[in-house]
Amino acid sequence: MASIPNPDRLTSADPSPSTATGLAASGRRVLGIEAQALVAVAARIDGEFSAACDLMLAARGRVVCTGMGKSGHIARKIAATLASTGTPAFYVHPGEAAHGDLGMITDADVVLALSYSGESDEILLLLPVLKRQGNPLIAMTGRPLSSLAREADVHLDVSVPAEACPLDLAPTSSTTASLAMGDALAVALLEARGFTADDFARSHPAGALGRRLLLHISDVMHAGDDVPRVGADASVSEALVEMSRKRLGMTAVVDDDGRLLGLYTDGDLRRTLDDDRVDLRNTRIVEVMTRAPKTIGSDALAVEAAQLMEAHKISGLLVVDAEQRVVGALNIHDLLRARVV
Repeated sequence: MASIPNPDRLTSADPSPSTATGLAASGRRVLGIEAQALVAVAARIDGEFSAACDLMLAARGRVVCTGMGKSGHIARKIAATLASTGTPAFYVHPGEAAHGDLGMITDADVVLALSYSGESDEILLLLPVLKRQGNPLIAMTGRPLSSLAREADVHLDVSVPAEACPLDLAPTSSTTASLAMGDALAVALLEARGFTADDFARSHPAGALGRRLLLHISDVMHAGDDVPRVGADASVSEALVEMSRKRLGMTAVVDDDGRLLGLYTDGDLRRTLDDDRVDLRNTRIVEVMTRAPKTIGSDALAVEAAQLMEAHKISGLLVVDAEQRVVGALNIHDLLRARVV
């Protein structure tokens, strides 16, 4: 007789084969339904979409996003995406707006209201005030004949063939469609404004992208007396003293005008010690240095230094100006401290 599994020992991390197959099939079904919903919404991006973008571009103030329940969560995300891509925006809870927060909306603002039914009481209650104040209204609903859609200056139809929820109750496909429409608005506005990667980084200075796009070599390099350098007449032992003193694992070799002649590194030292013919005290550094080393300019991005180091399997770089004068130095540890890598 087949043994009956103990239900207390079954966990979601160790489902039976049949359960695993069923869960995977359910997941694929949901994604398929939502993909179809997005295709349907994409087909309806037309003049109304362009009109919504024009209203936002022409706004003297900000885009105020609002919505209740799940639509409210989507509205928050749309506001955040707009704000980070060059379109000033924020979210207002419609319930709180009716109890004082409506004062946050000025007559210079455009209102983007989300309600799939188009009949959310909390939003409809605000419409007379917004109309009197003269706020352009963009509605995003799934019902073009709803009260909100009829009152709006521009209506974005995000209706979907079906919700992914088998009970047809939980907002699933509809919220995905609204979220995607918000992304479409944000990207269209981004392109219309000529918003660049640098602009994006300036609104994300604490993030990894901000550091990668805003941090320059001049921000992380060692400069002035902290740059290890010796003259062409220096001996290998004198170069080693300079390397030890500056603790960057290398030293530049420069001429009398400070122009780069070569580089001597810890790796060069190991190769030098393997050569019995080299006298550290009497051998000139120019005889054992690396000529034409990799360098970088101070105005380059720090991430470019990281890419250069990775590509050439090196751990340090000298920074030079247009005349090949050594103006700085940095190593991989400087980039790690700056969280560039």
